[in-house]
Amino acid sequence: MNCYVTGTTIKQLRESRNLTQGELAEKIGVSSKTVSKWETAKGLPDISLLQPLAQALGISVIELMNGEHITNKNISANMLRCKFYVCPVCGNVIHSTGDTVVSCCGITLPALEAEDADDAHGITIEKVEDEHFISIPHPMTKQHFISFVAFVTDHRTQMVKFYPEGNAETRLQLRGRGYLYYYCNQHGLFFKKV
Repeated sequence: MNCYVTGTTIKQLRESRNLTQGELAEKIGVSSKTVSKWETAKGLPDISLLQPLAQALGISVIELMNGEHITNKNISANMLRCKFYVCPVCGNVIHSTGDTVVSCCGITLPALEAEDADDAHGITIEKVEDEHFISIPHPMTKQHFISFVAFVTDHRTQMVKFYPEGNAETRLQLRGRGYLYYYCNQHGLFFKKV
């Protein structure tokens, strides 16, 4: 994903709509030379032009910034395509059900890449009545802690936020098959297939 609109993106979107540089320029009130500069990476559109540019290209500003047209294929609304984002400034945890552009505290956040659980980040799951007790034996200091745990199936997500100096343990209803995700603020996102 691009953090800002690139000339290649503008050119591809313009050509897909069968517009000349001059026609696009006229729609947004700039010169064709300006559009040419954008497409050859000799300049970038001013932020005030993003909305008119996106509108002229028939897409949203998010799609323009992402660099691709998003088509609603509604692939069974599969929750297993979910993404997690964590703001390094405020600690906000953001969950999406697919690719998106996420910004928090003025920072564009990358999606977390999940890794298989390792020995240092093991997780214990015990059945207790109709729920499962989830425990992660991990330091919970202000500098190094587990931020959240989430259980994701093909149709549901359950998430619990943890805080430093507390315990990284909770109860969740683990119904069906899915993945347990948990995030260490020092080492990243881990997952375990359940």
